[in-house]
Amino acid sequence: MKALFEDIFQYHLQFNEMIGQQLKENNLLQGQEMQLYCHLLNAHQIWNARILHQAATPLHQLLDIDACFALNEQNHRETQEILAQRNLEQTIIYDNSTGDLFHHSLREILFHISNHHTHHRGQIAFMLRQQNVQPLPTDYIFYKRAQQSA
Repeated sequence: MKALFEDIFQYHLQFNEMIGQQLKENNLLQGQEMQLYCHLLNAHQIWNARILHQAATPLHQLLDIDACFALNEQNHRETQEILAQRNLEQTIIYDNSTGDLFHHSLREILFHISNHHTHHRGQIAFMLRQQNVQPLPTDYIFYKRAQQSA
């Protein structure tokens, strides 16, 4: 299971980078697309911070594109460290943005983070189409196909 999560988060690293590059190339760094891109990266950082008992960034903090690329790398590095050092069934106790206390397994949280990335990249793809920009194919299977042909 850890190997699967390692692969999935490598996929998110790569495709988040590609989406950021597409936003940059199409000069879409000020609109809703960028806000959503920042949100998906910030949310990953917040979940990592909850797991690691560290300070979290604001959920809707707007970043410039270079800071987004750096946060994407940081998120990936921290998630890989979490996978290397933690048991997937470990219970993580955390409070949400309103102070309510919850507990979930690390496995459940990592699945949530992954699903959150995919969900918001889909929303960004929709927004890109509205801007007459052809979105990149970011399905996981495209990542796996590219690995097979490399």
